[in-house]
Amino acid sequence: MAATTIFFLFLFILLISGQTRAQTTRPEKVPAPASDSCNGIFLSYTYKTGKLLPPSLKSDPTRQAYRFESTLFVLNNDLEELKSWRVFLGFQHDEYLISASNVVLADGTSLPANVGNGSVFTGYPSSDLKTGIETAGDLTQMSVQVDLVGTQFGVGAPDVPLPINISLVNDGWVCPKPSNQGMSVLQVCCARDPKFKSNVTSDEEFLPRQDGDLTIMYDVIRTYESNYWAQVTIANHNPLGRLDNWQLSWDWMKDEFIFAMKGAYPSVVDTSKCVFGKQAEFYKDLDFSTALNCDRRPTIVDLPLAKTNDTNLGMIPFCCRNGTILPPAMDPSNSISAFQINVFKMPPDLNRSMLSPPQNWEISGRLNPSYKCGPPVRVSPSQYPDPSGLLSDTAAMASWQVVCNITKPKGVSPRCCVSFSAYYNESIIPCPTCACGCPSNTDRTCSTKSPALLLPSQALLVPFENRTTLSTAWADLHHFPVPNPLPCGDNCGVSINWHLFTDYRSGWSARITIFNWDEIPFVDWFTAIELDKAAPGFEAVYSFNGSTLNGVNNTIFMQGLPGLNYLVAETESANPQKDPRVPGKQQSVISFTKKLTPGVDIPRGDGFPTKVFFNGEECSLPKVLPKSSSHRFGSSVMIHVIFAFAVFLAMHQ
Repeated sequence: MAATTIFFLFLFILLISGQTRAQTTRPEKVPAPASDSCNGIFLSYTYKTGKLLPPSLKSDPTRQAYRFESTLFVLNNDLEELKSWRVFLGFQHDEYLISASNVVLADGTSLPANVGNGSVFTGYPSSDLKTGIETAGDLTQMSVQVDLVGTQFGVGAPDVPLPINISLVNDGWVCPKPSNQGMSVLQVCCARDPKFKSNVTSDEEFLPRQDGDLTIMYDVIRTYESNYWAQVTIANHNPLGRLDNWQLSWDWMKDEFIFAMKGAYPSVVDTSKCVFGKQAEFYKDLDFSTALNCDRRPTIVDLPLAKTNDTNLGMIPFCCRNGTILPPAMDPSNSISAFQINVFKMPPDLNRSMLSPPQNWEISGRLNPSYKCGPPVRVSPSQYPDPSGLLSDTAAMASWQVVCNITKPKGVSPRCCVSFSAYYNESIIPCPTCACGCPSNTDRTCSTKSPALLLPSQALLVPFENRTTLSTAWADLHHFPVPNPLPCGDNCGVSINWHLFTDYRSGWSARITIFNWDEIPFVDWFTAIELDKAAPGFEAVYSFNGSTLNGVNNTIFMQGLPGLNYLVAETESANPQKDPRVPGKQQSVISFTKKLTPGVDIPRGDGFPTKVFFNGEECSLPKVLPKSSSHRFGSSVMIHVIFAFAVFLAMHQ
């Protein structure tokens, strides 16, 4: 009996051990990764971890801040290399991105940055993803992993703050709606668009150059082991684009610094960050007192005209114009600005072929359109005429193109405004209240929402702070309501008055007056007027140089005549003790015919512009038009006599 028990016990042990061996030799089958079934570009976003950030806002959980850490993964499973990849992440929780590896923001914004409305990422320092065929499946060349760290609001554990969308935004690709894999992963497989026709062949080494309102070329023209010379060329292509006193800035990503420049200069000459940083530790024998700038984000400004032929700072074609870049229609030779820069590199990039352009480009001007710049894209090397005068061209060592387009930033106020008036109405509709923003603190209380008071014509020549007596007396004379407190001013440096001058059977005319309330004059100024229905009837401008603008519908382009293209700054009056300051002013009459525009109704709105630009900046327009009065007080002369008497009484009360 004991022997039988031992036998069955031995069999049981053998059975258990056999099952164990079977379990160890036959592992459970694991499903293949989702990326394996994607024959295009595979994208995934994975939320890794997060935690609550102080302060604790139990009373308002929607504004509670949380740290998040996540990963973006991009994999090229296509047959062709993906050049300059760009991925859109549709953040939706007011995310504030602190850091991101292997990428930069495609709109040129430096980190940290608000990306709560979604943002496009592009690869850096490597922006191209090779195929599995040409790399034998090397994932380090086929894919990129981006580690993201930031702050988001309102979504805490156990909920997961995923983006609303993830997609590839390169031309020629379509992405379906992404799918969720569990609670923390969002992924999608993007395929080629069969309807897209590309002008790039697969064997081209570089991407084609793109069009934009403004393009910047970063061309490396000479390279050495530890430094190189680059030429930066800014070219304006927009018929209404312009820059005055341009300021150009970017981010050095690898601790580079500026040693020398020709044709432009840093706004601040400062090498202290090098002297006390690792640059001085490596370049022990370099005289940093002769270097120019060691900021991670320098600001570059143009040189004045007097430095054009300076052998040390000038002698660069298209340099030294005090930062003015005109539209090509005004002067093609003045629509380009260029300078050269000597850049010193840091380890491990100390060889001739290790070249990397700066990132996060930004350009701005004094009173100009707002530009948003994309990332530098490697393009075919630029070619320049040989400096020796030979017929051959000299090619750059490497070239990158930055494309900038005119944008309207949300919440940014214009910097010029327009007032309307007409022959059939005594009152002028002034620039809107706070048209160019309201001051944060005022000497007196004013309303930022009340509409601006209607004005008599002479008030246009008076600064806003001196108009109170005129505007209130005019309102009292015409029984207009006067709010308390009074409306704030427009706060614009430039204002333009558009006045309907005449209207008759075969034509009509308008008068335009430009006022400069700033302390700085405008040289080579221009203005553009868009008239939706009446522009085809344009005949002539009598005191300006005017023409219809090619390529821009219903727009009349005007600039000062030769010798009269200088809009002076605001100046003191002849009697500063009694009289207010006087704005710079230029004026002209514009005539139109109705032969080409039958049916236009000038008084009812067709004679008023729908858009007005000054030096490329779109100006704020009134929301109402002058109306024809059904009753009049009498003749124009009588109105002004009564008004003058009313002002006299008001000033002596």
